[in-house]
Amino acid sequence: MTDLASKATTLLELHQPGNPVILPTVWDAWSANLAVSAGFTALTVGSHPVSDSIGKADNEGITFDELITRIKQITEAVDVPISVDIESGYGEDPKRLIDGLLSVGAVGLNIEDTVHSEGGRLREAQEHADFVGALRAASDATDTHVVINARTDLFVKQVGDENDRVDRAIDRLKLAAAAGADVLYPVGFHSDDVHKRLTAELPLPVNAIGHPANDDKAALAALGVARVSFGPILQMVLAERAGEVLARWK
Repeated sequence: MTDLASKATTLLELHQPGNPVILPTVWDAWSANLAVSAGFTALTVGSHPVSDSIGKADNEGITFDELITRIKQITEAVDVPISVDIESGYGEDPKRLIDGLLSVGAVGLNIEDTVHSEGGRLREAQEHADFVGALRAASDATDTHVVINARTDLFVKQVGDENDRVDRAIDRLKLAAAAGADVLYPVGFHSDDVHKRLTAELPLPVNAIGHPANDDKAALAALGVARVSFGPILQMVLAERAGEVLARWK
């Protein structure tokens, strides 16, 4: 087994419902080293903080080439499994996405259903599942099982009637699971009851977003979550703390 294949296997095995892997969301070599020095054994790279770190906008304000340049800097700095938020794919072919990530040492990805290059429309449920399936096929053509985290933005974009939004999210993510996803990400801050429905009814490990300063691993574990990431919030919390320190010197 190659080093990348081994890291991918390790990353997937860390996803345990009720004992979630915490993947601090990093954006450069410095933040990655910070998280690894704190004892974390796998990381995720967020599109929003990466874009902020190079002075560009989220929602595919950077190119895939700019993203993988930054990922290479991270993987050269830390020797742990890395998953990468690739937004909706930057308009790239799934094979190009998989090959590009593997070429810089990443072994996982988030793929969302908001198509930023097309006015922020939401992919249809089967359309998103088909894209997940194409990513899985591209991964299967290599020797590394890239860990695919299929995300839906139904909650954060508040799409459709709230009364059946959980049902629609579950249906959408079940299609992604059938297409070859490994993890499912109904991104958003949910009530405990909604979290319990999602973890009970979805067929794969569920990723939850956590607030690094306010949330608690044990509480999310009790809801059946298998993975916690922070989105842009860790960067925001650190920026707030830095602002407090710098304010003393004005």
